Amino acid sequence: MAFPTIGATEGIIILVVVLIVFGVGKLPQVGGALGKGLREFRRGKAGLIEEIGEEEEEEEEEETPKRKRAAKKLTEGKTKVK
Repeated sequence: MAFPTIGATEGIIILVVVLIVFGVGKLPQVGGALGKGLREFRRGKAGLIEEIGEEEEEEEEEETPKRKRAAKKLTEGKTKVK
């Protein structure tokens, strides 16, 4: 499901609602908190992607010796190929 983009009209409506709810004085604080939250989210996402990549590399390293042993058995004729 594709999400529609926010146009100029929707952006202005959101800005007006935010100004009404928080007021002009608190707007910089809200913006700063929103920015910090987005930065933390991006850092967490990057860390998670890096961790998943490391786990996949470890799994590949564990599987490699098994494959080498199986290939060696096949070349020596100890295992029948169906």
